Amino acid sequence: MEGKVESVVTNGIGTVTFFHPQSNSMPGALLRKLAEEITIVGQNPDAKVIVLKSQGEKSFCAGASFDELVSINDVEAGKTFFSGFAMVINAIRKAPKFVIVRVQGKAVGGGVGIACSADYTLATEAASVKLSELAVGIGPFVVGPAVERKVGKSAFCQMTINATEWQTASWAREKGIYAEIFSSIELLDDGVGKLASKLAESNPEAMATLKRVFWEGTDHWDTLLLERAKISGALVLSEFTRNSISKFKAGAR
Repeated sequence: MEGKVESVVTNGIGTVTFFHPQSNSMPGALLRKLAEEITIVGQNPDAKVIVLKSQGEKSFCAGASFDELVSINDVEAGKTFFSGFAMVINAIRKAPKFVIVRVQGKAVGGGVGIACSADYTLATEAASVKLSELAVGIGPFVVGPAVERKVGKSAFCQMTINATEWQTASWAREKGIYAEIFSSIELLDDGVGKLASKLAESNPEAMATLKRVFWEGTDHWDTLLLERAKISGALVLSEFTRNSISKFKAGAR
């Protein structure tokens, strides 16, 4: 399997890192591994807070693997494919610890979903965001609840409809996706480290209780996000979407 997911716990901070050579676009197996690793670190008593990050500089996460997307031939395979980010979002949601997400570069589709699922997200000024799903004939159904919860209905609609346009990191901060933005990766890492260190020394019981409060009203997401994955899985089989994907691939070459 191309790419990797790794985790380490140091001084009360559990760091989960993912990587894929294609701009951190994530195939299904890697997404399942990422969700599993978040869950494991969340259950580790030595970890008081979780930091989720990717490797590389230009892209935080380019969404799900496009190569895997074009290989889908039936509804069940489509549902399985689109459920990958559902598993990651729910793992973040259900972790009994705060999850800090570090966004060092651009975020697309599922990458925006991860940024919006965090309890606190820090980013660089280069970390533009885009929900590009409609541009290939689908829609941000799976990540939609996480994005809308963070930015509100109006901004979510704006991102969804204007699917080919990037929104700046400053825009993302104004809408609530990012809590803080920094001018460089070095300053970002310093900010992430300072916050994580403070939280690692905070009361674990208080943080776990606050986490439950922050996520009140989302218990149905285990079912909801899988239902949304099924919608996307069916749409990807349509002739319209197949043609849109072909055009996208031709333009990408």
